[in-house]
Amino acid sequence: MSASYSLDDLKRDVAEGRIDTVIAAQVDMQGRLMGKRFHAEFFIESAYKETHCCNYLLATDMEMETVSGYKATSWEKGYGDYTMKPDLSTLRRVPWLEGTAMVLCDVLDHHTHEDVPHSPRAILKKQVARLEAMGMKAFMATELEFFLFDQTYEQAQASGYRDLKLASAYNEDYHIFQTTKEEEVMRAIRNGLQGAGIPVENSKGEASAGQEEINVRYADALTMADRHVIIKNAAKEIAWSKGKAITFLAKWNYNAAGSSSHIHQSLWSADGKTPLFFDKDGEHGMSQTMRHYVAGLLAHAGEITCFLAPYINSYKRFMAGTFAPTKAIWSKDNRTAGYRLCGEDTKAIRIECRVGGSDLNPYLAMAALLAAGIDGIEKKMELEPAFVGDAYGRKDIREIPHTLRDATALMSGSEMLRSAFGDDVVDHYARAARWEQEEYDRRITDWEVARGFERA
Repeated sequence: MSASYSLDDLKRDVAEGRIDTVIAAQVDMQGRLMGKRFHAEFFIESAYKETHCCNYLLATDMEMETVSGYKATSWEKGYGDYTMKPDLSTLRRVPWLEGTAMVLCDVLDHHTHEDVPHSPRAILKKQVARLEAMGMKAFMATELEFFLFDQTYEQAQASGYRDLKLASAYNEDYHIFQTTKEEEVMRAIRNGLQGAGIPVENSKGEASAGQEEINVRYADALTMADRHVIIKNAAKEIAWSKGKAITFLAKWNYNAAGSSSHIHQSLWSADGKTPLFFDKDGEHGMSQTMRHYVAGLLAHAGEITCFLAPYINSYKRFMAGTFAPTKAIWSKDNRTAGYRLCGEDTKAIRIECRVGGSDLNPYLAMAALLAAGIDGIEKKMELEPAFVGDAYGRKDIREIPHTLRDATALMSGSEMLRSAFGDDVVDHYARAARWEQEEYDRRITDWEVARGFERA
């Protein structure tokens, strides 16, 4: 199916009996799709204009618990409504669900109909608008890694997530024979996404047993973030329909590789025709604009980590020798660095952020990266020399924050983020991160019990 699917196309498909259900979904703080399933006839009559939801959807944790301490919404304020306004440019058919179409929604204040500032889509749109005012356009691509299991989600839950059977028994990085065994799921994901107007490049085995990667074509920042959240939802739904389960945990097992979401970034002219990162006479083909942008990423690397690694588990992925970075430095085609230069000396030159895990919210991660890069451009920051060698073994270079607690403090204290996002937005996500830390701090883990039950 073409990426273009209009309201008129939907009306035709409804009239001819091909579509009977429309999912209208917003993106929550965790990057998940939340919304309603409409009977298609009602959607095309009126709901395509707007619908409503409880405002707690942007103030809950992973388990949908109502969390205290948010300024925007609370029991005291009565948990009122937000308006969900479908962005019809995101309308698409959903091939893996029978008779179903989907549209993503912007989240608006119920009274003013202005964007809710802390809604993920609004946060990214604000940074995109800043670039537009500078005559620039960001193109991005996210690589998504995940693990595939032979159990269903229900079976995994019933077992307490123990003794899970991976789809393969060995490292399957680029492995054709092993991934052939997984084609029932992976082929369905590739074809499903393609049919939903998301241009798929490839899937492949990744660097651990049962680990997969899906790659789709780059796009402008907002479109890529939209694709990212649909890909994650689609992968889970398709795996579930095949009696399998997928996890996007950044580090599901100590002995397994982590799952990343590398983010490739480049800036172009407003019409998308001229690459602003490329200069054939520049070192490595890097323009001054690119050098300033990357310098901004590095200057604010610690401050933006919370948006790249938003959970306790996210930080378990940062281990030396695992292809996950531990140092926030840049290097030329070097996978030990947090930021890797790709496409050297070509118009495809770009910077790859390798810090983010597969658990990130793409809107927040991309917005934070853009805000840091824009600051570098505006202040004409000088780029440090490229790192050469094995970054894991160096002790004297800039490190990625070791814990969520550290990353939260840096994010909360960031003047750059507060200027780019607004105080209320930063405080909102700082509260989310602190709640995650509070919940973890009061839990007793299996490791603690096994280690100390008899010996303590």
